[in-house]
Amino acid sequence: MTQTTGGDVRLAGISKTYGSFTAVQPLDLTIPQGSFFALLGASGCGKTTTLRMIAGLEEPTTGAVFLGDTDVTSLPPHKRPVNTVFQSYALFPHLDVYENVAFGLRRRGVTSVKKQVGDMLDLVELGDFAKRKPHQLSGGQQQRVAVARALINHPQVLLLDEPLGALDLKLRRQMQLELKRIQTEVGITFVHVTHDQEEAMTMADTVAVMNGGRVEQLGAPAELYEHPHTTFVANFLGTSNLIEAEVAERTGDDVIVTAAGAKLRLPADRCATEPRTGGKLLVGVRPEKVSLAHAADAGAIADGRNTVSGRIVDSSFIGVSTQFIVDSPVCPELEVYVQNIERDASLTPGAEVVLHWNPAHTFGLDAAQSMLAGTMGDAGVETVKEGA
Repeated sequence: MTQTTGGDVRLAGISKTYGSFTAVQPLDLTIPQGSFFALLGASGCGKTTTLRMIAGLEEPTTGAVFLGDTDVTSLPPHKRPVNTVFQSYALFPHLDVYENVAFGLRRRGVTSVKKQVGDMLDLVELGDFAKRKPHQLSGGQQQRVAVARALINHPQVLLLDEPLGALDLKLRRQMQLELKRIQTEVGITFVHVTHDQEEAMTMADTVAVMNGGRVEQLGAPAELYEHPHTTFVANFLGTSNLIEAEVAERTGDDVIVTAAGAKLRLPADRCATEPRTGGKLLVGVRPEKVSLAHAADAGAIADGRNTVSGRIVDSSFIGVSTQFIVDSPVCPELEVYVQNIERDASLTPGAEVVLHWNPAHTFGLDAAQSMLAGTMGDAGVETVKEGA
């Protein structure tokens, strides 16, 4: 295995085209050493192709891949200090867990493998399963064997390609925490490809949201969620209410906008585009930031909050919260998530309500974008076969 000096994973202008189709636009990206990094996006966005170029399984059309200070672009996969865990796990069915994990060491001619294999099985909490065959394990256990088999080679980078996609929801959430624990313990760089927003936000230190072969926005999960820069990020990472508004004025650190007669306020530093008086702005707020009150109780709402009127058209009880759809002059389908602490049984379809929220939870986006970007109603989402 070719050793590098250690350090970051750096992609310098890499791109990938297949004939006339561009899977990855020229991309510059640095993945810090020791971080848990997620490439997040819908099918066909370029995330898997990017991962495969890091692994050496795809050759970039342009650009270079660096691991530390070493340009590995021309190195074959087996000469890169990188290992990949796939969704299928690719375990050897005829070998027990111990021998599956030991495989990489034996292939390199290491004769004394007992301690290393034992330590790795302890890391993934499978020490008692060493003699079992893969078919005797659950999906989550098989996945941990695959991780142990990859990590025992002491790669500089572990690549994870939709590793939890085959698991059911409860097990997937458990394995998210397991993978994060393992990454923290071993301290090596994990690069994780997923289309699951919750998975990326649960596990990763940094998330790159990809769309159309480009990185749409890069940052910590909370930063992306609270401060989306585009409608795609606002809609793809969770749910956002987007309201078409006109900029009325700028007062100090705030921007005042109007929408269907309602005045709304938002911080100027939460605008992803420069707000110009008389110009258009998409004003956004997350459904869980919004409170509901009966129209008759509007006078009790604290001063300074953003308020819009509406009528409940639908509600869904989902256990932890009740989700409401509200028809309002500012937007025909505003979503509101109300935590089920003390449920108001009179908040039912047909009820006239006032929606109110803290202006600090409002963000502004460029109105020239599609409001449907990043949703299932967006023609660009989930239309190209994955592998891009």
